Amino acid sequence: MIYLDNSATTQPHPQVIEAVKRAMDNYYGNPSSLHSMGIEAENVLKQARQVVAQALEVKPSEVFFTSGGTESNNTALKGVAFQFQQRGKHIITTQVEHPCVYDVCKQLEEFGFSVTYLPVDEDGRVSPDELVRAIRPDTILVSVMHVNNELGTIQPIDQIGKLLKQHPKIVFHVDAVQSFGKLPIRMHEWGIDLLSLSAHKFYGPRGIGVLAKREGLQIQPLLTGGGQEAGLRSGTENIPGIAGMAKAIRLAEEDRDEETKRLYDQLQRLRQGIEQLPDCVVNTPKTGTAPHIMNFSVPGAKAEVLLHALEERGFLVSTKSACSSKTGEPSRILLAAGMGHERAVSAVRVSLGRNNQTQDIEQFLLALKECINYIRPLMKK
Repeated sequence: MIYLDNSATTQPHPQVIEAVKRAMDNYYGNPSSLHSMGIEAENVLKQARQVVAQALEVKPSEVFFTSGGTESNNTALKGVAFQFQQRGKHIITTQVEHPCVYDVCKQLEEFGFSVTYLPVDEDGRVSPDELVRAIRPDTILVSVMHVNNELGTIQPIDQIGKLLKQHPKIVFHVDAVQSFGKLPIRMHEWGIDLLSLSAHKFYGPRGIGVLAKREGLQIQPLLTGGGQEAGLRSGTENIPGIAGMAKAIRLAEEDRDEETKRLYDQLQRLRQGIEQLPDCVVNTPKTGTAPHIMNFSVPGAKAEVLLHALEERGFLVSTKSACSSKTGEPSRILLAAGMGHERAVSAVRVSLGRNNQTQDIEQFLLALKECINYIRPLMKK
């Protein structure tokens, strides 16, 4: 099987697996314990926090460990909403956010908050100027993802952050789950107050992530209890997961530029091949995209039929984000970008990773052509 679903999750790097095993074998003490085993575990925690801080160019005290992107996003949005609700109850986000932001905003509406869901253009990109026009006196939070998980569109985070510096009381949150390890992230330079990461998107273990929080910003914790993570995220720290994530970050930072270029080259070849197929329409923009995501449609075909036909030929892809792929509904992201129902229900996402080689792309294009020829009689005329 050739795995082409790296936006859903990635295969942990062998060195990450070894780091997790080593931590489980040797550093099983509770980092809150005062004895030597606890101190050793605490040192692993401190070292990992330093690794994350260096990668994000922030202070170690601004790094908080969570169980992953969903918890980080929930903590950021709900933490800001409940901390500053006396100041205002207006939140701005986009129509193309991941469910763990979009659905949190829907939930906050049930708590009496008002949410503006900004539209996007045909590339799935939000307008910074339109975002600024949506700001109200009671706006307390703006949340915009860095890279869209379905289209691969890069949002103008640096421009948005620059504009929001004129509104210092508004907290700026960025979901960087799909971009970290592939694109540069300048948290403080871009004016980001809260940033979410998830280790399993960059060859780390599942169940571990990061919420980076600007120093001085106070938000309500989602989990309370033992007061770990400076009181922001109670619960005994997942030392093996944290150690594995730190290793994954080191590896990602070592060869990011080279790997990003390699992925962009593969993505370009993939685009060229798909565009040559008469029944395919590429949905991912030609410019301003991440190096690993390609979304396309075969109008008239059901995405699930194409997905399983490709799987029978040895290729694993997805229809949309893994979190919403089983709903049976057309992609909310593609509909928001104005692509229409037929393209949205027939969309397939290919996402590349470190294990994919050029020959994988060539073989996939041949298999895709075979699959389309196979299902063409079943397609709507």
